Amino acid sequence: MNRRLQEFVQFVQGRDGINDKAALAATVVKRFELIKDRSVYYCGDFAVRFSASDSQCFANTVLSLSNLRKFDSLPFVVCLVTPETNYCFLANTTLLKKISHSSQELRENNIKGSFNGSDIFREFEGITNNSENLDRLFEIHTGIGFVGNLPRLVEATNNISPTGQKFSANREDENIILAAPVRAQDFIKSAEFSQLKVELDAMVDNYKNEILLASLIENVNVRGRIIEYLIAGEDERLRQELLAALRTRGSPIPPFKTDNTLGDYQRIFDAYHTETDVKTKIMILNSNPKAYNIDKMLAFLAHEKSVFMFYFVGVDATKIVNTVLISMFEMKLLECTITLRHWAGRNSRGVTQFEGKTINSLIATPTCKIDQASSVAFLRRLLAL
Repeated sequence: MNRRLQEFVQFVQGRDGINDKAALAATVVKRFELIKDRSVYYCGDFAVRFSASDSQCFANTVLSLSNLRKFDSLPFVVCLVTPETNYCFLANTTLLKKISHSSQELRENNIKGSFNGSDIFREFEGITNNSENLDRLFEIHTGIGFVGNLPRLVEATNNISPTGQKFSANREDENIILAAPVRAQDFIKSAEFSQLKVELDAMVDNYKNEILLASLIENVNVRGRIIEYLIAGEDERLRQELLAALRTRGSPIPPFKTDNTLGDYQRIFDAYHTETDVKTKIMILNSNPKAYNIDKMLAFLAHEKSVFMFYFVGVDATKIVNTVLISMFEMKLLECTITLRHWAGRNSRGVTQFEGKTINSLIATPTCKIDQASSVAFLRRLLAL
């Protein structure tokens, strides 16, 4: 847990039984020098909203979605004051089931409504939402962000039909999908694997200074999209605009939208059709990178020559630490793949993430081991969702 957030939790727990929301808020604000924004108090490390109830089950209105949006890049904690215990829940958008109050007009282009205490997940993918797991849950949230959560909240709130479609695999599709780990193993041993790595490394080397500049951008989603576009983007004019903005300190980043496709870099060889997803990992930060949409992945792997790879770019404050081209079935990567099934909409198998600590380890010490039995078992689990 980040140090300031940990100190806050310990401070709040040390005042169990205070049973006075205003008094607790006043002492917390003074101790941590928090800034007030309506009903939210915040600093550079976290934001908090104080609520009160007779028990930890509370249905009070907590905050508007538009106001939460301002703080969603920080750990947003609801501190619930009850007669005997002060509870801390993470309430970033990833941890919300839906928007409850005055939300009938909520759309992706019309942020409306507020959420109640009962709208906060108390357990998320097997992780209890409590003071001990705030950091772990926030790492999951940072990989999704407000933009990633908004379509789901719109669907869950107003029963709007999702735009995605759950992939339906027939027997032939399943056989091709279950053969994907063998294809991946063959590809890793091939000359085409080395060629793909050389091509991606050349782009990183060409723009290494700008990648380091982009790594300083605080917004994790903007930072990742820019670096990934520098390496794998197809519009050269846009790449040059991004490069110019990064080279001129203080210049605004031009608005751009990336396609919501499975991979960033497509390379078709005679024997393999590859998609590679470029991921940036800031080595000193704890974060869980996005992995892939499960339905899109299964649909891609249902093609006979399909091979899906990840290209991780490890960056620290002064240099690019390493670049690694890894199969989605690499043993350590597979073990740290988190399936966010319960978070998904009705018409989706969900999405996946990677635990950030394992990614750091793979960047520092790359491996290419694929366990065929574990990989096939993993694919069967995805197909069964």
